[in-house]
This record gives sequence, structure tokens and C-alpha cells, in this order.
Amino acid sequence: MTNWIKRLTFIALILPMAMCQAQTEKYQQGVHYEALPQTIRTANPDKIEVNEVFSYTCGHCYNFEAVLHPWSEKLAGDVDFQQTPAVWQPALEPYARAYYSAAMLKVLDKVHMPIFEAIHVKREQVRTEADFAAIFAAQGIDGDKFTKAYNSFGMSSMVNQAKARIRGYRVQGTPEIVINGKYRISTRQAGGFEGMLNVADFLIEKERAAAQ
Repeated sequence: MTNWIKRLTFIALILPMAMCQAQTEKYQQGVHYEALPQTIRTANPDKIEVNEVFSYTCGHCYNFEAVLHPWSEKLAGDVDFQQTPAVWQPALEPYARAYYSAAMLKVLDKVHMPIFEAIHVKREQVRTEADFAAIFAAQGIDGDKFTKAYNSFGMSSMVNQAKARIRGYRVQGTPEIVINGKYRISTRQAGGFEGMLNVADFLIEKERAAAQ
């Protein structure tokens, strides 16, 4: 009888812990997100990196901005939000150069959405340096500064790093989110835009707990 009481007491103690763990593991690796076979270096090792892989030519990426931007604005101070333009082929390099030009000139807040809107709302042909220069100029950015940034030696390095990062992330489409160079989240597995952000929150907390 004593043994049964001991067993029941043990179960009573363990059950809440098991329930708590099940609740914590709401999102499962291989179901809601994928673990990368090799950790990819992050921009700031002192923070938890959230890196969105996107393409200006992707309509889903344009739509994702409506929920991603307000979410990213509320991230805690220990989280570093980054974006990587997808460069699947040479034709996509001008879009990556435009993004990094804006980053170099510190005008992403001015031109990021106008580039998306020019392509997906205005249905304009945006493919060349001249096309992007016109968008930057419309937002008041000096043309010479844009040209220097777009064609700089540092630009080539950033585009090549983006290509290497995409390969390391094993990205299968856009948009996707990579957490701390370890976990990749897709809309397909997470169940849509809101699902991606929910899984991202879960993985951020997972990384935060692991660092303690």
C-alpha cells in the first residue's frame, strides 16, 4: 500500500512538469520548423538573430510586410532583426543591390516599401539600376550617392555573402525566417504568415532559455 502511495505521489509531482513541457514544445521540429544541419554565423553573436529571406519580386513577401513590420518593431532588445534578399539567379542581383544600397545609405525606411509597391501595386518594370535609381530619386535620395553605393566594391561582397547565406539556410522559397542561424521557418510548415511569427516567437524564447 505504501508503494502505491509513493507511486501516486510521484505521478502527482511529475504530471504537471510533463504538461508544462508539452505546452512549451507546442511547435515541433520537422513539423512546424526545420533545424539547419549546420549553424550559420549571425551578424551579432551577442543577440538572437531573426533573418527574413525575401525577394522584391515575390508577391507573398510584399503581403508579409503588413504583419512582419509591426512584429519586428516590438522585438526585445536582445533580438537582432535582419533581412536577406534572395539571389537565386543573376537576374535577381539588381534587387539585392538595391536593398543593400538602401541599407548602406540608411534609407531603407524610405525606399523598401516603394520598391515593393512599384512592382506589385503600380505594376512597373523594375529590373535595372536605372529603374531603382528612379525609385530612390522619387524618395529624395541623391542620384550620385545611389550610383556609388550600387556599384561599390563592398556591394559585391554583400551580394556574395547573401548568396552564401541562402545556400547555408537551404531556403526553399520566400518569405522564410531563420532564427539565430539554426532554425528555418516557412509558411507551408507554420501555416501562414501569423503562424510563422508565432513559431519565430517560440524559437526566440527557446534560444533565450538556452543562453541562460
